Amino acid sequence: MNTMKKIFQLSKFFALVMFATSACSPAQKNQSEMTLKDALAGKFYIGTALNANQITGRDSAGIKVVKEQFSAIVPENCMKSAEIQPREGEFDFTLADPFVDFGEQNGMFITGHCLIWHSQAPRWFFTDAEGNDVSRKVMIDRMKNHIYTVVGRYKGKIKGWDVVNEAIMEDGSMRNSKFYQIVGEDFIKLAFQFAHEADPDAELYYNDYNEWYPGKRDAIVQMIRSLKADGIRIDGIGMQGHVGMDSPSLEDYEAAMVAYANEGMKVMVTELDMSILPNRRRDVGADISTNIEYEKELNPYTDGVVPQEKQDEWDARMVDFFRLFLKHSDNVSRVTLWGVSDGDSWKNNFPVRGRTDYPLLFDRNYQPKTAVAKIIELTKE
Repeated sequence: MNTMKKIFQLSKFFALVMFATSACSPAQKNQSEMTLKDALAGKFYIGTALNANQITGRDSAGIKVVKEQFSAIVPENCMKSAEIQPREGEFDFTLADPFVDFGEQNGMFITGHCLIWHSQAPRWFFTDAEGNDVSRKVMIDRMKNHIYTVVGRYKGKIKGWDVVNEAIMEDGSMRNSKFYQIVGEDFIKLAFQFAHEADPDAELYYNDYNEWYPGKRDAIVQMIRSLKADGIRIDGIGMQGHVGMDSPSLEDYEAAMVAYANEGMKVMVTELDMSILPNRRRDVGADISTNIEYEKELNPYTDGVVPQEKQDEWDARMVDFFRLFLKHSDNVSRVTLWGVSDGDSWKNNFPVRGRTDYPLLFDRNYQPKTAVAKIIELTKE
């Protein structure tokens, strides 16, 4: 009897231990597996740009990170006009369709990028059969057909569009693009008008870089007011967010965010990356040894190892930006990284080709950097 009693007590003890362990494990699991999209849910979408390898599924490791960590997607290149309409009237949706399908299947906020941009546009867009600039009427008709076709195809699926990209210079003047030369400043108004007509429910954005420069910031504010005065829909401003370790200052970046929000705009950080590498110097002479030393200085981390103190500096600045985004989360609707992992980033080739840069939140092995846990922790404050 005593033996049976001891067995019963032991079994009861082990059952309690097992219950306690199972009761604690979900919390421990949730804490260890908290993702960016979990932590930022209810604050703003956290997004990333998808490249062709990810859209086609060839980059399975990258796709795994996207599904686990991000709640919004944008195409890196496949919706730019040269890609999607390489020849007049010949639209190529080979990558755009599966991109949109992926976003829908995974319940993500899908942004289309971009409808009207002077760069990565096909040459035919601006010229006639003899190679001369087309008339204003032809240019407007081509804009309308392009926008109607692309936006119309994804009506109700793509929730927001970068309608016009990079039309304003840092001093606030208009970029002297072919759109501006042929149509005039009205090309911006017309692009937004056509996009709204093609999908009245889609959000419409203006997107630009160095959008924190006072001259460009003020010009964008004036553009918003002008569009509104003409009854044209504009919902948000995309601040690309290609930043470095030294600039912009958080104060200048915040001033631009506030300026756009004060105009009733949703504020989006649309192409966030932060180079850890030094900027180019303008004082390098012709001496070969000096230039070799200079090249090494510009590309110091070729073996994939960043000194811990430098990584700590990068983490701190990235967290400071996210602290700023969270401070203004009432107006910030989305923060999108321009790429999934460091190996995907365009910053490996810009502004100096062939450098090894580390500008994103996930490393070349698709592992989260230390900044990711710090950002997640920041959301709990």
